[in-house]
Amino acid sequence: MPKLSHLRSGDSWEFPRAGLLFDCDGVLVDSVAAAAPAWDSWARRYAPSFDFLRDAPHGMRPSEVVAALVGPQIAGEATAELIALEVEAAVHTREISGAARLVSSLPRDLWAVVTSSNRAVALARLRSSEVPLPPALVAAEDVPRGKPEPDPYLLGASLLARTAEDCIVFEDSVPGIRSARAAGAGFVVGVGAGSADGDPDAVVADLGSVRWREGVLVVDAPGSSG
Repeated sequence: MPKLSHLRSGDSWEFPRAGLLFDCDGVLVDSVAAAAPAWDSWARRYAPSFDFLRDAPHGMRPSEVVAALVGPQIAGEATAELIALEVEAAVHTREISGAARLVSSLPRDLWAVVTSSNRAVALARLRSSEVPLPPALVAAEDVPRGKPEPDPYLLGASLLARTAEDCIVFEDSVPGIRSARAAGAGFVVGVGAGSADGDPDAVVADLGSVRWREGVLVVDAPGSSG
């Protein structure tokens, strides 16, 4: 059951004035067409056997993936090159349906983005997709431990001057959902069918199923438990 005060009406959940924490890639933006060529170009130099679409772990910080592939001695150099390639390729990022409409309707003090991407990459992808930039952003370099540890969502909640228990998290990856759970998030919405593997409180296809209405967040999630 959700920890947040809510109303349940049929397939809809209603939450008055909760804090809202959004993952970026897979929730607000579709970055696969941007990330795949950047990673594959990087891999030709640093990890020839790595294929992004086949091997990339979702929801983890790039620096951690890079270190596991190339070792600690050159991880800093290799990560910096990857970030540069990802920023360059960000022009291929697109909005996920409903994202721009939803965040444009939200009060500025109620929402933030919590991403495993580096800050420069996340901002470049949001700009390319024309999703409004968040009033607060937690990026890979802002926390000592990334998802699935609780640090990113604890920091995100604090930037909204709230506890995690007073926030709704929107996530598409299992590590991201585990991070939200570890932080004690009040409600976790999985975005996309793959998010169901993390056992969120509700699952939506995209943010087209979520709306802000007169101070209340409404989540239409048919078949979700709770």
